[in-house]
Amino acid sequence: MNRAYLLIGGNMGDRKANLKRACDEIAERCGTIVAQSSIYETAAWGLEDQPDFYNQAIILDTGILPERLMQMLLDIETIMGRKRLEKMGPRIIDIDILFIEDQLFNTNILKSPHPLMAQRRFALEPLAEIASDARDPFTHKKIATLLEECTDPLEVHKIEEH
Repeated sequence: MNRAYLLIGGNMGDRKANLKRACDEIAERCGTIVAQSSIYETAAWGLEDQPDFYNQAIILDTGILPERLMQMLLDIETIMGRKRLEKMGPRIIDIDILFIEDQLFNTNILKSPHPLMAQRRFALEPLAEIASDARDPFTHKKIATLLEECTDPLEVHKIEEH
């Protein structure tokens, strides 16, 4: 059994309903969700001229091998209507593996820890809410420490407690 730390987000359609549906799909297909953060709203990161995002971190216990899990998460995105038209562009749903326990991956389908996790306040803030003592498998720093050190100026607003 592996413990995976995921970030789900989206900025198209009914953002809150899309997060809920993604969680339902993940729970049905991939394992047991053992924790969910509150929902946070942020401006878009990278390609800024688009609607604001809702983001939520989840902790998933799964018996699925990591690369297969990533493929299953991509399949859920497709089922939910995600179209990959523009890198960092608007999307109905995005499901990222931030990291899986102390495992490191650098393959075509999976990079773990996520290479930009420590630079993204919108990922660290919800993750720290539910896993502040978990450690980045590359730097071995606690998530709370990564959040303290993060220089990302993007504002992150909690909009709904979970």
